[in-house]
Amino acid sequence: MELGEVRETRMWQAVRRHPQLCDAVLAMALVVPAIIAIRIGRHGEQPRMLDAADVVALVVAFGALTFRRRYTRAGLIVTTLAWIGTLLQQDDRQAILMVAFILLFFTHANRTDRRTAWITAACLGTVFYLSGVLWAGGGWWAPENLGALAWIGMATAVGDAGRSRRAYVAEVEERARRAEQSRDEEARRRVVEERVRIARELHDVVAHHIAVIKVQATGAKHILHHRPELVGPALDHISRSSDAVLREIASVVGLLRSSDDLEGGEASATEPTRGLARLSGLLDDLAAAGLRVDHHQVGAARELPALVDLAAFRIAQEALTNAQKYGDGRARLTVEYTADGVRLEIVNQVRPDAPRSGSGYGIIGMRERAISTGGLLTAGPELSDRFAVRAELPSADPDPAGLDRAELAGRIGS
Repeated sequence: MELGEVRETRMWQAVRRHPQLCDAVLAMALVVPAIIAIRIGRHGEQPRMLDAADVVALVVAFGALTFRRRYTRAGLIVTTLAWIGTLLQQDDRQAILMVAFILLFFTHANRTDRRTAWITAACLGTVFYLSGVLWAGGGWWAPENLGALAWIGMATAVGDAGRSRRAYVAEVEERARRAEQSRDEEARRRVVEERVRIARELHDVVAHHIAVIKVQATGAKHILHHRPELVGPALDHISRSSDAVLREIASVVGLLRSSDDLEGGEASATEPTRGLARLSGLLDDLAAAGLRVDHHQVGAARELPALVDLAAFRIAQEALTNAQKYGDGRARLTVEYTADGVRLEIVNQVRPDAPRSGSGYGIIGMRERAISTGGLLTAGPELSDRFAVRAELPSADPDPAGLDRAELAGRIGS
């Protein structure tokens, strides 16, 4: 039977619920045979009646064993004094006191630290040994005296081993609990990060295309009666933008699907879409919406890490969308490929009626994207009623473990 099965038995549960009662039963089981041994004679001795020393030894042993868990040290002291007293009275060792002494040393070592247990065992064991040598006879090398020391040492060692094992098991259980808690916290953190990422992606996708649709619809309304021939192209552009935003939303929502649900080539749908390669299409959409973008590229275009490439495109998309919504219809976009990565600069004039706080979710999302790649982003108004967004993104793959959470939160909020 395994230990786990033993612990489930009723007897073991009763022992755990009533430890002192079980100790009293144990004490009675030891005291009664000791009384019988005195009455019928031990090892060829003559039967005799109990004298005062016997009664004291039996009472002390019974009390010490019954309350060994609650008053361990007091039990050791009282048992030692009773041992010395019976030696002086009878010039003989009381076996019941020896048994009680061994169990008390086991309990003491099992419930205290190792240093205290062995110091106590050494001190009281010396008293035990010397009293046996001086008053019980047999000399320094008598088996009875050396055997008493051996039993005391063995009881202390076994008790200390039990305490060490219990501490080890408790430590293992605590480590397992902390590991499970860490896994739960990591899972919750990943869920939160995924929600933020998806929310940011949806914002970037929807905000741009809805802004374009709004501009085209407003323009079509104004030219409906004056230049009806231009309404058709505007509606075609609205239709294309609607299709594009639906495809983008479907792509983002597809990221929520488990890898177990993906089959074959669909697994690649979860990979980030290359960003700056689509920059020309973005500029065409914005031009159709009425935003003239002065685009400059410095340095030869090269392949960037997927996360950096997508972040650069989304930052440019969000900044130009804001320029279209709050600007005067013109913006300047500079994309500079450097040895360390890529720099983006988007500058536009701000209309007098546009908000100047610069604290919307779009700017927060751009900062989060830049920081997620290990880069930096600044956005805010400048002189001459201009608004500028500047981002520096590294070309090396980011190391998320190297960025402290507190630092990340502080940089996002700055």
